[in-house]
Amino acid sequence: QMSKSTGNFLTLTQAIDKFSADGMRLALADAGDTVEDANFVEAMADAGILRLYTWVEWVKEMIANRDSLRSGPANTFNDRVFASEMNAGIVKTDQNYEK
Repeated sequence: QMSKSTGNFLTLTQAIDKFSADGMRLALADAGDTVEDANFVEAMADAGILRLYTWVEWVKEMIANRDSLRSGPANTFNDRVFASEMNAGIVKTDQNYEK
């Protein structure tokens, strides 16, 4: 955790140089989720960078192998379950924003 009062402090430029802009975005998004004072946790920034790297590698793999991915109608049981869960999530989100 970073705290100016304990001398553990980075400027925004230093933090971006250390963690990248995307790593900073992820860690800052996680920093203020409660009513407590927001703390930037370096471990979260590091973990965010690793997740981004893993995601980019997965995307590259999917693009390279796109010809071997299935095609055709999305009507298997798993397809229907996925669509149902997505629709249920949309309904819940809509209900939360209507209040």
